[in-house]
Amino acid sequence: MDIGIVGLPSSGKTTMFNAVTRGSVAVADHSGRGKPNVGVAKVPDPRLDKLVSIFSSKKRVAAEIKYVDVPPPPEGFGKTRGISGEYLGHLQLVDVLMVVVRAFEDPAVTGAEDGIDPVRDAELMLLELAFADIELLDRRLSRLIESAKGARVQEREGQAKERALLERLKVGLEDGVPIRKQEFTEDESRALRGFNLLTDKPVIVVANLGEDILSEAVATEESLSATLDGSQDGIAAICGSLEMELASMSPEDEAEMREAMEVEGSGLDRMIVLSYLASDTITFYTAAEVEARAWAADRGTEASQAAGKIHTDLERGFIRAEVVAYDEFLDCLTYAEARRRGLYRNEGKTYVIKDGDMVNILFNV
Repeated sequence: MDIGIVGLPSSGKTTMFNAVTRGSVAVADHSGRGKPNVGVAKVPDPRLDKLVSIFSSKKRVAAEIKYVDVPPPPEGFGKTRGISGEYLGHLQLVDVLMVVVRAFEDPAVTGAEDGIDPVRDAELMLLELAFADIELLDRRLSRLIESAKGARVQEREGQAKERALLERLKVGLEDGVPIRKQEFTEDESRALRGFNLLTDKPVIVVANLGEDILSEAVATEESLSATLDGSQDGIAAICGSLEMELASMSPEDEAEMREAMEVEGSGLDRMIVLSYLASDTITFYTAAEVEARAWAADRGTEASQAAGKIHTDLERGFIRAEVVAYDEFLDCLTYAEARRRGLYRNEGKTYVIKDGDMVNILFNV
């Protein structure tokens, strides 16, 4: 799962990238302007911590999310109402878009000539995504109209269905409804995958606060939520510069600093969990004394596919999966007890993995 971090110039998106990946990319100017920065973040997981404790596991392996610090938008972005070229290509490659908006005052950071307004900037970024999709749909519709002139009768029927779908999508976008919030049949959803529309991707809006207004985090989130009215899939307000500084410390020093500054919990942990949830990703586990590991999977993943995430041999030689739900396992504390109670069950290759499932794959190659 790739989370693309985007934002207007001087929004602090690279600061957010450094904080969430514990990186050290220069924030004054995007290095290699046309090349994204890429980093990985571990997903906070109290359930995994509990399993490590129960099994006294020697190794703890958390699920991971890849973050992509997308290069800055081209000159004039936000005024031309259009996304194209290399910048569009970068956005189409990621699975989730994280839109960073500026909510901090800093005279040393330029780019706030029109004032600081995170709600305005969030609306502008979401509009740009919608206009990019409308332009793509318009181009496809033009090609369909042109090709229909010389098409055979059988071809025209398929083209007419596609044209009706794209026109409906366009009307929805013009009414302010992103693609992912519109309704489709299964066949229509499959047809849309090839278009790679930007508003079909989950969107998280992150307000980058200044340290002086940390107390306004909740109010900022409420303001964004009220104005955007569900056109996003998650909202957070955190101080990127503070989180970047804390992320560079040892866990002990970070905890001490948070306590001294009365900053409860990690804004980054919350942002990572939002990323995870927005993409409709679930977690399943393998746990034993040697290792306890969390695995990320798309919702709807079948047991044989989950086995392939662990190792290709497990999918190729899949026999069955032994599965127990995490909450049920906590009542048992051992696989033997879970089996005795009938909670540790055998599932075939088409079993759909549930969030929190603890899985053991039986295979033969």
